[in-house]
Amino acid sequence: MNASLLRPAIYIASLCGLYLATAMFVPAMVDLYYGHPDWQVFALSGFMVGGLSLMTALATRGQPPAFNKRLGFLLVNLLWAVFSLVGAVPLFLAEYELSFAQALFESVSGVTTTGATVIVGLDTLPRGILLWRSLLCWLGGIGIVALGIFILPFLKVGGMSVFKLESSDTADKPFARLASFTRAFLVIYALLTLVCMIAYDIAGMSHFDALNHAMTTVATAGFSTRDASFGYFNNEAILMIGTIFLTIGSLPFSVLILLAVRRRLNTLREPQILVFIGYLFIFSVILAVYHHLRNGVGLGTALIHAFFNLASVLSTAGFASEDYTLWGPFALILAFFATAIGGCSGSTAGGIKTYRFIIIFNIIRSGLKRLIYPNAIYPVRYGNITVDADAQRGIFLFVSLFLTLWVIGSMIMGAMGYDFMTATSAVLTCLSNVGPGVGALVGPAGNFSTIGDPALYLLSLLMLLGRLEILTVLVLLTPIYWRQ
Repeated sequence: MNASLLRPAIYIASLCGLYLATAMFVPAMVDLYYGHPDWQVFALSGFMVGGLSLMTALATRGQPPAFNKRLGFLLVNLLWAVFSLVGAVPLFLAEYELSFAQALFESVSGVTTTGATVIVGLDTLPRGILLWRSLLCWLGGIGIVALGIFILPFLKVGGMSVFKLESSDTADKPFARLASFTRAFLVIYALLTLVCMIAYDIAGMSHFDALNHAMTTVATAGFSTRDASFGYFNNEAILMIGTIFLTIGSLPFSVLILLAVRRRLNTLREPQILVFIGYLFIFSVILAVYHHLRNGVGLGTALIHAFFNLASVLSTAGFASEDYTLWGPFALILAFFATAIGGCSGSTAGGIKTYRFIIIFNIIRSGLKRLIYPNAIYPVRYGNITVDADAQRGIFLFVSLFLTLWVIGSMIMGAMGYDFMTATSAVLTCLSNVGPGVGALVGPAGNFSTIGDPALYLLSLLMLLGRLEILTVLVLLTPIYWRQ
């Protein structure tokens, strides 16, 4: 690969580090206000990271080359690596005394909006660390939506080329339109966070809890300020608010952007929206009826908890109102497989994502028709869009690699001594960016605090692979990528 691409990639990554260093002073001021000594950790980390990032930016600045796929792949990986490492610095240096593997895992979990945690005792944790975790999730959510809407479609990763935002009318003034879309997205994202925070506050959360949970809800991240997550509040109104905003966070932000910028109501007919809402509703009703009949819980209460917990899993947020894996075998199996499904493309949700299931279903239907009429032509469609062969291959490649990584990761975890349920669910939940798995160790009532450092490094890598659509990372391992 042309070495000149390294300079602009490092330059942009150093600017990202500079922005994160600035953000560190927010929890520093919070800890200073409450008199906790960790304010010095955040301030020192901000100065160290900021100084290093500034020197790197000054050393690598210059005329940027034209944006191309090779630069795009390198830049995406470098940005998320820098984001994860910088986010881990104050966590590693803080009074709580995390190992570096634990601090890195917590940071990666935040920036990928996974929500898995190694920290025990969140209720008594200094507010600076709690706020920093939430900030990592919120800022990571911004990057994830930008990745899904603006970058991955250009790189044509895993069928994402189907979702080129305004592809029909951006050729004349691409930068002007990109700027308008970006502004609209940031305004929508911030407004959703503000409205969610106000709703949580009115429903009974403290101001601090409402702020943190609003940031991690809109980002579908799952970090809470309480060990019991939403179960701590014991408030059905809060659960209903969470369900609404988790569902919104799982929908394509491109639709919200086009509604804001172009007032296009027809964007609401996006197929993945209808399918996602459909299986969320159906699964939740079935689970609620099962919980009602098997455990004697009132149907209204069962519906509220079923909708919240399934919205949390399908949005890959990872919040929990209670340990739903104890509701019965069906609830356990449904939660296990729902972990892989995910939300919509162009949202902060992870997983395999709804649009891939739609296209795979249409590929299978087309293939069955050709068995009867082999000479007929049955195009594979996504709504009104014809999915070309390259996009189809990308989708099958992604799903194949997803399953392969799940198997290999589970075998490695098993070799480290973890039982089958812990190994398979931990790998699946990290690869899908969900957060909690199933079982006693990593389930909704547990966390990853008992997982050893080698396994945490593996799971951190899987979180990054899952968030960057796998192919974006693995392409750097191919020799052809590095050729001149």
